[in-house]
Amino acid sequence: MDEVKIYGLCLGRIKYQLTIAGKKHAETSSAQGNVLLESYCTSNIDDLIDILDLYDIEDRTWDGLMNKLDDLAQTVSALMRKTLMFAITDEGHLGLYFVTSDTVYSGMMEAIHI
Repeated sequence: MDEVKIYGLCLGRIKYQLTIAGKKHAETSSAQGNVLLESYCTSNIDDLIDILDLYDIEDRTWDGLMNKLDDLAQTVSALMRKTLMFAITDEGHLGLYFVTSDTVYSGMMEAIHI
């Protein structure tokens, strides 16, 4: 499975990144939030489609790209048994994040109190 790619995401590389992210998160238990696994250093839609091999995308808009990336994140999350998501980094680039259980718990609590 380490050599398997889903679009431009190498599962072996993500598995390795998740291992490192899990260790860092465990060492800094006070830190909450999502852990950035990789950033694609661009927000250009065409560049992102090329980087992630999303050539079958039909709607080449931000909404279309984010819908495709949400589907991709759900698929890879299921295979990795960890929650992943794509989002914009602080620098304005697209990034792949590991969603920590702290973040999920915090989001659930916010939803309950709203």
